[in-house]
Amino acid sequence: MKHFLFTLMMGLTTNIMLAQTNEQNTQAESSFQLHNKKATVYMTANNTNFHLSVTETLQFTDFVQPKETDISIFVDPTHRFQTFIGMGGALTDASAETFAKLPKDKQQELLKAYYDPNAGIGYTLARTNMNSCDFSSGSYTYVKDNDKELKTFSIMHDQQYKIPFIKQAIAAAGGTLKLFISPWSPPAWMKDNNNMLRGGKLKPEYYQSWANYYVKFIRAYEKSGIPVWGLTVQNEPMATQTWESCLYTGEEERDFIKKYLGPTLQKEGLSKKKLIAWDHNRDLMYQRASTVLNDPDASQYVWGIGYHWYETWTGAGMQFDNVKRVAEAFPGKNLIFTEGCIEKFNIEKTNDWALGEKYGRSVINDLNSGASGWTDWNVLLDETGGPNHVGNFCFAPVHANTKTGELIYTNAYHYLGHFSKFIRPGAKRIISSSSRDVLQTTAFINESEQLVVVVLNLSNDKIPYYLWIKGKAAKTESLPHSIATIVI
Repeated sequence: MKHFLFTLMMGLTTNIMLAQTNEQNTQAESSFQLHNKKATVYMTANNTNFHLSVTETLQFTDFVQPKETDISIFVDPTHRFQTFIGMGGALTDASAETFAKLPKDKQQELLKAYYDPNAGIGYTLARTNMNSCDFSSGSYTYVKDNDKELKTFSIMHDQQYKIPFIKQAIAAAGGTLKLFISPWSPPAWMKDNNNMLRGGKLKPEYYQSWANYYVKFIRAYEKSGIPVWGLTVQNEPMATQTWESCLYTGEEERDFIKKYLGPTLQKEGLSKKKLIAWDHNRDLMYQRASTVLNDPDASQYVWGIGYHWYETWTGAGMQFDNVKRVAEAFPGKNLIFTEGCIEKFNIEKTNDWALGEKYGRSVINDLNSGASGWTDWNVLLDETGGPNHVGNFCFAPVHANTKTGELIYTNAYHYLGHFSKFIRPGAKRIISSSSRDVLQTTAFINESEQLVVVVLNLSNDKIPYYLWIKGKAAKTESLPHSIATIVI
């Protein structure tokens, strides 16, 4: 009977959501008007000096029916979908330690570059690690060994670098930054391999202690002046890594949520924190989401499903259709991209144009597949791609040469900015459809009714096209290996 009622409620919820969408579409049709509006084009392009640069202003003229030979981007603001919650990056130990080594003026430059919505790219979302991760200078926890009651719990470790860094990021963002936390591993003594590294599982006798650990961490951070918006259950729960890791099957994660973590958050008055399941790659995303969310006792506690882009380690491509499948099956839940970076750092490749292009392709397709938010990995790393205590050195959008104090901006920073600077929290995704697969696109409408269209060109060709909206069009062109944001 419980499962029948859950299915019935899911059906009613879906019908209500469809009705709300129809109502929103009717409102949208009457609210957005193109009359007398101009479009400003911001461009980042290879082999040019364009980096989020204004390149032209477009004017719309009547253009009722494009021909098949007219390459076009069709935008329809009358159909609105998920609400955008923000974009951002992870404020890890590695980012905080690197930041601390910079001169004060470079620290302020970095904060402005990431968090100022006018002078920078306006990040509004952030992630940080609970206990150590690979991007820490060493393994650590917040309790002494075998302290099941967590009486020794202390975040003193984070007071040196990470907490001051996060506080400065919040201030630079205007006082508000949606921060979610993720554990890579419980303390070694809670696990069956007695090691924070190399996988292993949480011992059943410590399930409640570990659930209490999240509460301790959230309260300690909030007491320090850092609000916590949400939490993931476990970073990459299917990966046995050489660094901090812990394994859960779908059933184990489901049962930990419904019997321990969910009830504990509720009991402790933290049920409004956004609880995110999975937090791993797109390949197994549907299997994990269905295992957790088809159980009403677990689903009631889960805000959404988080995911990464590293399914490509198998040789496969990025599997955006799996994101769509979860969105279709569970329309009442949120989807959030929680981590991605370019691996195998090489200082000589910080100018490689492909760095940003992977970000552009992923963000467009993730948003079109139903994601409400997108979170990059480390916001800052040093000249080695670290620090990283297991040698897993990676790229970040910005690197610091800690020997010279120089900041190195890769084009990934600018590609991410084409979304985060212009698509603001509260925006609704709308339809943006390309008549050629060589141009990829997404579009949102901000709460101010400002319309934002992003167009990505991964080809070697300059491509003229029409931006078509409600029987009017403006002609422009996409440069080779470029991304453009058009703001109307």
